[in-house]
Amino acid sequence: MSNISSSFTLSQCQQQHLLEKLDVFNVKGRDKRGRNVLLIIGKYFPARMVSSEVLKKYLEETIYPKLGAKPFSVVYVHTDVQKSENFPGISVLRSVYDAIPMNLKNNLEVVYFLHPGLQARLFLATFGRLFFDGGLYSKLKYVSRLDFLWDHVRRLEMKIPDFVHDHDEELEYHPMMDYGLESDHPRVYTEPPSMDPISMYSMRCIA
Repeated sequence: MSNISSSFTLSQCQQQHLLEKLDVFNVKGRDKRGRNVLLIIGKYFPARMVSSEVLKKYLEETIYPKLGAKPFSVVYVHTDVQKSENFPGISVLRSVYDAIPMNLKNNLEVVYFLHPGLQARLFLATFGRLFFDGGLYSKLKYVSRLDFLWDHVRRLEMKIPDFVHDHDEELEYHPMMDYGLESDHPRVYTEPPSMDPISMYSMRCIA
C-alpha cells in the first residue's frame, strides 16, 4: 500500500485504537505564552495502516475537543520520519486540513516544525502555499534544535521521545545532516510500540 488511501487490514475501530496507542497526537503542556500545545510525533504516524476518514474522525472526536476555544500552538516533530511509512500523501493532508473547523484554524497561532531537514524545507517552500492557505503557511516556524524549541515551549511540561534527543545530539556533531549532505546511519530504537496488526490489534472493539 502506497498511501493512507489504500485498502486496510484493520477495522476502523482498530485503526482508532492504533492512533491512541501510538500517542501520535497529544495535547499537553503550554508554550511560553501560555497557549496549549498540540504535540505531533511524525515518526509514530502509521500512514500505511490508517485511512483518512478514520484520521479525521479521531481528530474530531478525541483531539479537537481538548484544544477548546482558546489560541494554541502545534509542535510537529519530524525526526526520523520516513516517506514510505509515515507520510500519508499530499491529498490526504489537504483533506484533513480542509476538515479542520474554522474556529480551530483561527485559533492556531504557530506551528513549530522540529528537525525539518532539506527535503521537507524544499517541499514546503515549493508546494506549501499551493496546498495550504497562506494563513497556515505563514504560521510555520522551522526549529533545527531542541534547545531552540525550549525558547518557545515550556520544557518541563512536554515529554519528547528519546530518539529525538539522540538525533539532536547527532546533529551537533554532524551539522551537515541538516541539509542532507551527510549520511544519517540507521538507528535501532524501542519506540514507537510494535505495529504488528496480528499480535497487537486482534482484539474486540469496545463500543
